[in-house]
Amino acid sequence: MGFFSGFKRSLDAWINSIFKKKRAKIGLYGPPNAGKTTLANRIVHDWSDGESFGSVSPIPHETRRAMRKEGVMINANGSSIELDIVDTPGMATKIDFKEFMAFGLSEPEAKKRAKEATEGVIEAIKWLDDLDGVLLVMDSTEDPYTQVNVTVIGNMEARKLPLLIVANKMDLPNASPSRIKAAFPQHAMVPISALEGSNIDDLYEAIAHNFG
Repeated sequence: MGFFSGFKRSLDAWINSIFKKKRAKIGLYGPPNAGKTTLANRIVHDWSDGESFGSVSPIPHETRRAMRKEGVMINANGSSIELDIVDTPGMATKIDFKEFMAFGLSEPEAKKRAKEATEGVIEAIKWLDDLDGVLLVMDSTEDPYTQVNVTVIGNMEARKLPLLIVANKMDLPNASPSRIKAAFPQHAMVPISALEGSNIDDLYEAIAHNFG
């Protein structure tokens, strides 16, 4: 009995190794308002019937807790990969409650949001221990060579996590994805507009290639 049960397990493992679709848990990282949640919503709307990850807002740190969706199947250019997607809070080296007051929040509300945002950064860092790869979302209208981007990329490289840079907001007139590529030439980069869906198919192909 033991022989046959062991043989069946081995056979099942062999069959799964051939026919099982690839799976990866990837995190969306980047500074606040780079478009992480917009991209996460785009992916789940394109490839599943699931609800949106969350709302977006011009106020920084709208996402203050990591949100996860499992089993999102992407098929791109003949390649398939099943994703567990983690949308993380915006990364920042400094969070000042006065920044939120500039958007009309009261001082108590601003201090509460700043505290939650700080806790969110800590949570995002902890998630790195449980990921197979990272989509680093940058705003291509801004200078990419910031302390946040350099720190995040250095952390990924130290952990040897596969990293794909997403140069978002390419639809805006002052966008410059080439500036991001020049700043971090060692990593693959795909320019997109998560809001409009521009170039999104190229991103899906890159995800399947880099994380599959």
